[in-house]
Amino acid sequence: NRYILEMTRCMLYEKNLPKEYWAEAASTAVFLQNRLPTKALNDQTPFEVWYGYKPSLKFLKIFGCLCFTHVPQSKRDKLDKRASPGIFIGYSTVSKAYKIFQPQTGKIVISRDVHLVEDEEWNWDDKGKTDMTSPNEKLKTPFSTTQNEDENWQNELVDDVPTRGTRLLSEIYERCNISVCEPADYEEAKKNPNWVAAMKEELSMIEKNQTWILVEKPQGRKVIGVKWVYRTKLNADGSINKHKARLVVKGYAQIFGVDYSDTFAPVARLETIRLLLAIAAQKNWKVYQLDVKSAFLNGFLQEEIYVEQPQGFVKEGEEDKVYLLKKALYGLKQAPRSWYSRIDDHLLNLGFVKSLAESTLYVKHNRANILIISLYVDDLLVTGSDTRLLKKEMMDVFEMTDLGLMTFFLGMEIKQGEHEVFICQNKYAKEILKKFRLDECKEMSTPMNQKEKLSKEDGTEKIDQAYFRGMIGCLMYLTATRPDILNAVSILSRFMHCPSEMHLKAAKRVIRYVKGTCNFGIKYKWTEEFKLTGFSDSDWGGSIDDMRSTSGYCFSFGSGVFSWSSKKQATVAQSTTEAEFVDATAAVNQVLWLRKILIDLNMEQKVSTEVFVDNQAAIAISHNPVFHGKTKHFNIKLFFLREV
Repeated sequence: NRYILEMTRCMLYEKNLPKEYWAEAASTAVFLQNRLPTKALNDQTPFEVWYGYKPSLKFLKIFGCLCFTHVPQSKRDKLDKRASPGIFIGYSTVSKAYKIFQPQTGKIVISRDVHLVEDEEWNWDDKGKTDMTSPNEKLKTPFSTTQNEDENWQNELVDDVPTRGTRLLSEIYERCNISVCEPADYEEAKKNPNWVAAMKEELSMIEKNQTWILVEKPQGRKVIGVKWVYRTKLNADGSINKHKARLVVKGYAQIFGVDYSDTFAPVARLETIRLLLAIAAQKNWKVYQLDVKSAFLNGFLQEEIYVEQPQGFVKEGEEDKVYLLKKALYGLKQAPRSWYSRIDDHLLNLGFVKSLAESTLYVKHNRANILIISLYVDDLLVTGSDTRLLKKEMMDVFEMTDLGLMTFFLGMEIKQGEHEVFICQNKYAKEILKKFRLDECKEMSTPMNQKEKLSKEDGTEKIDQAYFRGMIGCLMYLTATRPDILNAVSILSRFMHCPSEMHLKAAKRVIRYVKGTCNFGIKYKWTEEFKLTGFSDSDWGGSIDDMRSTSGYCFSFGSGVFSWSSKKQATVAQSTTEAEFVDATAAVNQVLWLRKILIDLNMEQKVSTEVFVDNQAAIAISHNPVFHGKTKHFNIKLFFLREV
């Protein structure tokens, strides 16, 4: 928006602020623009139209002005300064307060107790380290409105950018610049020949698949808009693989019951994929990867849907016409389900049998040969004793890319050898270190201090939720090949709605552990004893907030582990025995599912699967009806384990 850009530029130049503050200035510009009358709304403000009452303007201050924030008594000694200088950079959304940036610490603080000197600006020469003194005026809450006006002021802030606690401004900008530059819209993309070629390729695939036909715009029917989305696909080493343009339907405009009904489509579970890798290593099979080009364009539609012509590719002389979809397009709510139905029908027609336990796992037996396919959206992972025929049968129907041996999938690096497969996320782990600026940090030997108990109310200062969630989200993705950090990440994820400095410190400890173990992974190899084995363990009352226990289990199939879990229990266990029983029940449920998959893979376990538990009382009562008075409240789990 040009007007917002002009406001941003003026606010920065007025107070001599560096360009690095453009995000805060733009956010404040939007905040102010929503409180200015516009002719488009009959001289009303957007805020008034949305909320139904006029906004209060008494709290507004000049962006970028010098200010002094009160330092709480708990954070200073008697002789310390009672106020800290800073720069006013916007309005808080979580409280009736201001956002203040303190250059001397690099942090953003949220405070009501602020004195703003609107005709002064920050002195960048002395950087406010020693000679900045607060004015003699007594610090006070900057709000002199009535109680009702205060409530209005709090309600008004819902359209601002959420921020809570403190965060380093440098970290914010680092997070904004870590991704590959991609065009935001067609106007930007058309200037680059690589993106133009990508758009033409996408339209070529649409035409080749006979996805749509150009028709006159029907009377009384809703026409859904489309837009271009651009993505840069990367190789395992981070280099650019290809430029990909997608024509996406604005599915949010679809109406349930008219434009779509069912939308669910399954994808392969990660433990299933890791199980296939373990089997491939044992059998000395190779795992190949096939990619279906524009997969969603192959799904047939049951509904009658019309879409606009794509920007930049409107047919000359037929500008008023629209496209009637015969097959699905990306963005349609039913597109994933339509594609899954199409590929499912094709594989079944080829003689594959779908697993009853895993809807994306297909097996085909041909005399002594076996062929296995795991489907993950448009990626087919293929292994077995003979995979050559399948590639031809698939490519006769679908436009596909043979990616050869599986080497990189969902961030996992896969190295296949003779009777050996190694998976890791070395590259991704290093990206996490760089993203959170911990690539030069000191390494830790363990991911968590077991003596340190985390709590929601630990007395330390609250931090920015978005930053903490991003950190935990990255670590969660890393657990795809790193079960050694799973328990620590599981515990930290409980505080994503209320993170504190202590939680952040614990999360950084996990990353510091990753720093020294980036090349860690899981190796699957040939073993003489090729059977399913499980391990189960639990703490007791480990969560001090609700005294619930944490369960954990893992399973191996010959060599390395392929299935694992760490999760807080749903109920409070009254003893270590009960905690272990709850955990063992979850592990046994997983065993039953895994054994069904192995049956479908023609690898039925002829003997019982052992699940090792380290609690002697739990082992004893699983065989004999002892301690009835202390076990009767979880008899269902007890008898379930005995029966299994």
